[in-house]
This record gives sequence, C-alpha cells and structure tokens, in this order.
Amino acid sequence: MRILHTADWHIGQLFHEYDRTDEHQQFLNWLIQTLQQEQIDVLLVSGDVFDLSNPAAVSVKMFYTFLNQATKACPELQIIITAGNHDSASRLESPKPLLESSNIHIIGLVEKNPDGTINYEKLIIPIHDTSGKTTAWCLAIPFLRMGDYPAIPGSANPYTDGVTALYEQAYAHALEKKQDDQIIIAMGHLHTHHAEITELDKTERLIMGGVECVPATAFPEGIQYVALGHIHKAQKIGGKEHIRYSGSPLPMSFSELNYRHQVVVFESGKTQIDNLHILEIPLFVPLQRVPATHQPLQEVLTLLKRLPDTSRSGEPAPYLEVRVLLDGPEPALRHKVETALTGKNIRLAKIDVRYPAATNKATEFVTQEKLQELQPADVFSKIYQSKYNIPVPETIMQLFQQAAQEVTQKEN
Repeated sequence: MRILHTADWHIGQLFHEYDRTDEHQQFLNWLIQTLQQEQIDVLLVSGDVFDLSNPAAVSVKMFYTFLNQATKACPELQIIITAGNHDSASRLESPKPLLESSNIHIIGLVEKNPDGTINYEKLIIPIHDTSGKTTAWCLAIPFLRMGDYPAIPGSANPYTDGVTALYEQAYAHALEKKQDDQIIIAMGHLHTHHAEITELDKTERLIMGGVECVPATAFPEGIQYVALGHIHKAQKIGGKEHIRYSGSPLPMSFSELNYRHQVVVFESGKTQIDNLHILEIPLFVPLQRVPATHQPLQEVLTLLKRLPDTSRSGEPAPYLEVRVLLDGPEPALRHKVETALTGKNIRLAKIDVRYPAATNKATEFVTQEKLQELQPADVFSKIYQSKYNIPVPETIMQLFQQAAQEVTQKEN
C-alpha cells in the first residue's frame, strides 16, 4: 500500500494580510492529482488543517470540497486526519457521524473511559487494502493538551513523560491487534528535540516554558513510521529516516524562503516500510527579498525602482520583504517604499528594519529613587539610545521638549 504524509495546511492563513485562498486551492488541486498519479491508498494529515480554531466559511468549504473530490478521484482512498494546535478539536471532529460509513477518519479529541483512563480504541485506526484486509494500524494521536496525556506522579517533566507514556500505551494496545504481516505507524502534532525551526515556529511552540519538546525515543522502536506535524520545515528527526515532519505545503514566513516544501510517500510492507521518498510541492507564489541583506534606505529605494514593471509570462506577483538599515526613526519609510514600488509587479508584505548593532553595555538598573529624579527628557533620551544606539539628534530633542512643555502648560 502507498501512503502519503502531509501536515500544517493552515487553510485560511493570511500572509502579512494577503489572502491565500487561491494558493491553498492550488495546493489541494495538486494534492488530488498527486494522489491519483502516485496511486496513493492512504492519506495522513498530521494536524493544523486550519489556521484558526474558528475558520471562515470559505476555508471550511474548501476543506470539505477537497475531501469530496479526493474520494471521488480515488474511490478506495483512506484518509486519516488529526487535529493540530491551531484546530478546534471538537469542531474538526463534528462531521464524524457523517463520515462513519466512509474511509475518512478525523481524530481531534482524546476521549476518556468512565474511569478516567484514555480510550485508546478511538485512537487506533485500522488501515485496510482494497479487499478489506487490515494491513496496518495507525496510532492517530492529535495535538495533546494538558489533561490529554497520562499523569506521571513525581515526574520532573510531566509533559514529556506523559506524552511518551501515551505513545507507549497506545502502541501496546495496537500490538494486541497486530498480526505478523501487519505494521504499525503513528501520527503526532508536537515539537521534538533538535528539530530545526522557523521564526514562526518559535512564536507558537513555547507553550510551557520550552519544556514541551519530546525526544525521538518517545516513539516505540516497533513503530515503522511516525508522521509528524507542527514544525514547518520538512526534516527527519533523531537521525531516523522513519520519523519525519512533512513540513507545511506553503511558505508560512520569509524565513522559509529557501525551503523545499514537500510531502512524503512510502510503501507499507509486511514487516517494514519501503521506497520512502519525497515529492516537492510547486511554489505557487514566490517569495522575494530586496536586498538580500539590510542596506541604507537610499540604496534600497534604488534597488526597488529597478524591479520589473510587469509580470513575466503571467507569473503571480511575488510577496516582497524589504530589508532596510536605518540610523534613526523614519516616519515616512512605508510611503517612500511604496512610492518606489509604484507600477511594479510585486506585493509588499513586510518591511524589516534594522538599526546599528547595540553595544554590550550592561543594562542600567534604575531604582525608585533614581526614577523620581529623572526628567522626561532623560527618560526619552535613554529609550531612544536603547532602540537606535545613537544619541538623540538635537532637532528631535527640541521637538520633544516643546511637546513636554505644552503638556505641562495644559496641566497647569
């Protein structure tokens, strides 16, 4: 059987306020074609189907339309979807009653038995061939929130130890079902130790003080493949070919400028997986940086004016990140950049500003008594120096003192 692993679609995501509906639709169209061309039997989607827990109606419609079109194009296709941290687990699971008679399985919640123990039966999905024979078992583990995983008394790291215990116990339950000619695969939406991350990954992964990482050893050795989601860069973990993040299908930030976005395809044998390989996803809208490194404003504006005025061969307008090096505040910065881009086939997404490198001077500690002695101009001067690493220009200080004087006069 041929299995395709993907994750982190983030349908509904805005790229610096630009709508990405067309990009997501192009990806889903490409995925349906790939399912047909590669003769895929099982599709694994490891979390973050949507970008928001309460997605827009157009995003929900796109998702269900994909499920409908994919199963029509590939009538024997089995689909297993788990919830990610961006998804609403209960909302994602809501159509389960309609899908019970189909080959689509959506796992969002970790259900509990009456005695409070985890109902592992709901997390273990049989994978069957066209004749209906079970060839593999899938541990469909969604994003785990506090209370979803077993509590480990006395543990120094309850999250890591709890997640590890959940996978061990789910694996033990699957072993009770497994026959000699069947394999076990697993899904997960989490952060693993030593995973390479993007700027966006950094902003969303530190949910528990940085202790929410799990090692590759959390997944029992008897699992033949681990389909991971959450980290947007495709990669294998712990030097293990069979423990992988598929990565996001679309670039989620400019830090992914040189990423190869992909899906993972492999075949299930009787005792192991075979023919594991990646399929690169087309880049539907390119990313562009001008310049490659931060440069003074005038040099940047000159480079922007040199960009082509029209698209080539109907190519979509790239998302642009402008990188500027300033030595102080520039209130008209965006206006100057937009003026330089007038008539260009470009979508200005981000202006990344850098200031002269800060010195290694130790942070000054200001006591309550010292704070009362400081004048408004002293505070302004210290803040300006801290941000721009240069003294306040005389003209700006004069304007500040004028504003401060006017405020004082109004108060009196």
